[in-house]
Amino acid sequence: MSKRAVLEVIALGVEDAVAAQAGGADRLELVTDMAADGLTPSVETFAGIRAAVDIDLRVMLRLAAGFAVGDVRRVVRVARQLRDAGADEFVLGFLDADGGVDLGALEQVVGELDGCRWTFHRAIDRAADRDALRKQLDGMPGLDTYLTAGSGAGVDDGLPTLLAEAARGGEPGYEQRILVGGGLRLDHVPVLLGAGIDAFHIGGAARPGGWDGPVSVAAVAEWRAVLDGVS
Repeated sequence: MSKRAVLEVIALGVEDAVAAQAGGADRLELVTDMAADGLTPSVETFAGIRAAVDIDLRVMLRLAAGFAVGDVRRVVRVARQLRDAGADEFVLGFLDADGGVDLGALEQVVGELDGCRWTFHRAIDRAADRDALRKQLDGMPGLDTYLTAGSGAGVDDGLPTLLAEAARGGEPGYEQRILVGGGLRLDHVPVLLGAGIDAFHIGGAARPGGWDGPVSVAAVAEWRAVLDGVS
């Protein structure tokens, strides 16, 4: 029997988290401020969600819009506070002004994570050279996933890149799981599954009422059914 595909849902608070778990989500990405494409939630928000659900939680480490690290010492401090509160999975990614990976900043923050598993987020879709970024991060402690649409413009535009990267799975820099998100729709799923991609990330797609509305159990359940091949 094939392994179940991972469904990760963006949660802004406890209500979202409970609904996503009820709909069949395997994991949540915890953020605040989707107007800035998702920033670090408060320790209190994390703690409330951790108490309300028992699925995996990946917490965003991003303090301002854009992909520059900003004040790296502050990011490290926030990471430590979240670790102290029990967070053990994270989402992060920093680029320099030229679109290269900010390796110095990443190493400082990842050092604070002490081996925790983490996702390099869609900063990869804004990188000047995706392949170079992947190879520079090869062997980075805890890095097990890339969240990507294949393109800054979304999955429609990035599909060829996603399929090409999936075909390189296992090569240096390509051992990490591909988590597809960013303009992802249900009609993309069959071709992605067919390419061996087994992880999917949804935000707006879980909220029929838009970002001002909560996660819908039914919407998440529809994605779960499609990923499980249940018609």
